[in-house]
Amino acid sequence: MTANSKKRILVQIDPDAHPSVFDSVVAIDSGVEQLLTHGAVSEDDVTGLVHGCIFTRSIDDLRSTALFFGGSNVDRTEALVEKAKSAFFGPMRVSLMSDPNGCNTTAAAAVLSAGKHVSWDGLTVTILAATGPVGIRIAQILAKEADASNETVTIRICSRKLQRAEEVCRRIAVAGADGVTLEPLETAEAKDALPAVDGSDVVFAAGAAGIELLPEGWLEKAPKVVVDVNAVPPAGIHGVEVMDKAETRGETICYGAIGVGGLKMKIHRKCIESLFESNDSVLEVHQIHAIGKTIVG
Repeated sequence: MTANSKKRILVQIDPDAHPSVFDSVVAIDSGVEQLLTHGAVSEDDVTGLVHGCIFTRSIDDLRSTALFFGGSNVDRTEALVEKAKSAFFGPMRVSLMSDPNGCNTTAAAAVLSAGKHVSWDGLTVTILAATGPVGIRIAQILAKEADASNETVTIRICSRKLQRAEEVCRRIAVAGADGVTLEPLETAEAKDALPAVDGSDVVFAAGAAGIELLPEGWLEKAPKVVVDVNAVPPAGIHGVEVMDKAETRGETICYGAIGVGGLKMKIHRKCIESLFESNDSVLEVHQIHAIGKTIVG
């Protein structure tokens, strides 16, 4: 730190009673010099916290303060993020990152891991538990990438309830998804997932910990790549090991949660580092994925 520079301060905001230790450790390992953690934060608290960031340093030094939003409840965290954005004005702002429950960094790492082995144009992708935080974001990344590249891709949005799958399809379509075919599917039980992955090139399992989403027999469908982000036994995809990293089973390349996790951690750390390059970065799912692309190359 030079004589005229300020310490890099990260303000960690979390709606949970106890701010995530995981996020705190990653912040420190990413070069944060002073970490201020705030738990049980409500929307009413956010403006005051933001003002504490933007009114304490000169405009030139605001790049040395940043906000990180975590938490186990994605909807609550996203509401806090929107409240923070509304508290900024003119040059009075600091950079922020949103990664509640690791959903944005995990989704980015999952897509980038699979993308090492396939070109998405013309593929059919099945996302199991696609209405959860990670599943939705995987679909959003794929749709945006296809739209930006003028590619065609079919995305099967699977959920235990068809209505929820349809809602996610509408949400993605409204955001813009030219060239993307969205297919809502009901997979109320694990056995329903086998026909859902029939003809799929890539399969993502993005369900809650310890729930098998795709049972034995899927190898006969011969997808090119499968990615399971569940780290707690049983695996989300039968037969995929948590440590799998481009492990080949039959004709399929397999990734488990820790196999994806190494890239997820690199993305998380690089995002934290990038917050201090300016005072106006907003890192959410698509910006985080873009940073991940610079790591993968």
